Amino acid sequence: MPRKKTQIGSTESVENFLKAVYALEQELKTDEGDRVSTNALSESLNISAPSVTDMAQRLDEEGLIDYQRYKGIRLTGSGTDLALKVLRRHRLIELFLVKELGYELHEVHEEAEALEHAVSDRFVQALVAKLGDPTVDPHGDPIPDDAGVVAERLLVPLSTLQHGQTARVARFVIETNEMLQYALSKGFQLNRTLQLAHREPYGGPITVRWDDGEVVIGAPLAETILVELGE
Repeated sequence: MPRKKTQIGSTESVENFLKAVYALEQELKTDEGDRVSTNALSESLNISAPSVTDMAQRLDEEGLIDYQRYKGIRLTGSGTDLALKVLRRHRLIELFLVKELGYELHEVHEEAEALEHAVSDRFVQALVAKLGDPTVDPHGDPIPDDAGVVAERLLVPLSTLQHGQTARVARFVIETNEMLQYALSKGFQLNRTLQLAHREPYGGPITVRWDDGEVVIGAPLAETILVELGE
């Protein structure tokens, strides 16, 4: 989703910083010793590299990250706990906006970005009770539980399916609202079952079969739609 510029120095900026580090750590998903670069954080948060360094030094002193000059950043246990707490708030708010207030899926991210820093723990508990202790948000992203545990699912990009395989739409990892709206217009909805009908070679378009017809999408879009394989 589009990112707004972060102002360094506030509680909101600290929470956004930790959340961004967590997200980039998840993208790395390689060796435990890998660190997030300051350049990657600068791009993610839309702030200057010196501002990233200033925040990193501050949060290192507070024990929320482990910052090493020229080597990058890694969350500590405390930093991870706080990042997951913010992520839990954000995803619960997104789900509430869709299920209870009638927001469209492409509208919820920016709204939740603003609200996640303002709501109390009591409000979050009320959301959980209202929504029935959900495990995924309306994009299919996992909602950390109250202890910060993120349930793992075996999901694969739609683009990797073989001819004739069936699967269930499980998560959207689409970066822009425009692309998300396009995917929705093509009939992609969470939990909808599909079958790969045809795929052109060399990264060509993919034909998906629904129970009521077929739709053709490009390979780049198919890479951002994660599915759970059928039995």
